[in-house]
Amino acid sequence: MKKIIPILSILMLLSFGGSKEEIIMIPKDAIRFRVIANSDTKEDQNIKMTVKKGIQKELYESVKEASSIEEARKITQGKLGEYQTLVEKILIEENQVDTEVTLNYGQNYFPEKSYQGVLYPAGYYESLVVTLGDGLGKNWWCVLFPPLCSLEAESKEQATEVEYQFFIKELLDKYTK
Repeated sequence: MKKIIPILSILMLLSFGGSKEEIIMIPKDAIRFRVIANSDTKEDQNIKMTVKKGIQKELYESVKEASSIEEARKITQGKLGEYQTLVEKILIEENQVDTEVTLNYGQNYFPEKSYQGVLYPAGYYESLVVTLGDGLGKNWWCVLFPPLCSLEAESKEQATEVEYQFFIKELLDKYTK
């Protein structure tokens, strides 16, 4: 019975530890990246994610060596035409979707967002916004600089459910034997 108490404590910490929403401030010297879908139809949402995947890698490669926001800003602004061409290619050539694409770099409005227990406040943020068609659908966004978009993607690729279950199994084995 004494072994069960530590196990229950650990499980409670794991399940309740991050349940409270908190406000986390993205660094002031940050550039966000956002893709807004034409609408909320399944097709338009899929197109949004296809565009996001297609341009995200190029954006990351462009700014990964930037040592300051000024440098990242200059790189991003200098490549807006290339990014526009890339998005149009992804839409038309690769997916046979003919819709208007607008890229806007500057101070853009972001609505409040709650994601994985973190509350991101609404406001105007320096950002690159890709709007597909009418831009009336749900959006996807992350932080382009510092390159948090790619860090999040890399950490999700490296973490697996099996590793998490293995950790829990080790704890259970340790306290039940």
